[in-house]
Amino acid sequence: MNTDDVTTGKSAEMKMDCPVCGGKGTATYTTQTHELAYFGEVVESTIQCEKCGFRHNDILATEQKDPAKHSLIITKKSLDSRVVRSQSATVSLPEVGIKVEPGPKSEGYISNVEGVIVRFIEATERALNMFTDETSQKNGKIVLENLHKILDGELETLLLIEDPFGQSKIMDVRAKTEPLTDEELKNLKTGFTVID
Repeated sequence: MNTDDVTTGKSAEMKMDCPVCGGKGTATYTTQTHELAYFGEVVESTIQCEKCGFRHNDILATEQKDPAKHSLIITKKSLDSRVVRSQSATVSLPEVGIKVEPGPKSEGYISNVEGVIVRFIEATERALNMFTDETSQKNGKIVLENLHKILDGELETLLLIEDPFGQSKIMDVRAKTEPLTDEELKNLKTGFTVID
């Protein structure tokens, strides 16, 4: 993350027991603060176990923000634009027919638009390996082909990030940010379990 729009600050590291395999002192918990231009301070946390390979990342903004949706038409020029995705955000390419909603194991990340597309490609390839029926294979291959066209600059499409906690952002002057409506908020998943 040595780019002009990120300033790295304090970091801390400690050993801990792995929350997955229970290995005593085999996991390393690391936190790092970053100041992101046009966004503010975020804390990036990572847990990684040297025994079982478990890894979990998260990004938390230190300032409270309002629920928001961010959109950007992806072009060859915007592939390098910075993206902050919190664990509560839904990321989609509606015109391509792909969406990632937060769940209990959802992770936040700092990447760029190209990295978001690569994550979609990897998820689609995993789905193609899991679902072998003819319809899933046909649809998955179409999605995969379109994702590669986006990376190659042959297809422009909308990137949409909807975050009920306002902790995500697309950092590009062409990106639009709007408040989420009450109806949109009601229909979004947060990745958290709520007990009434």
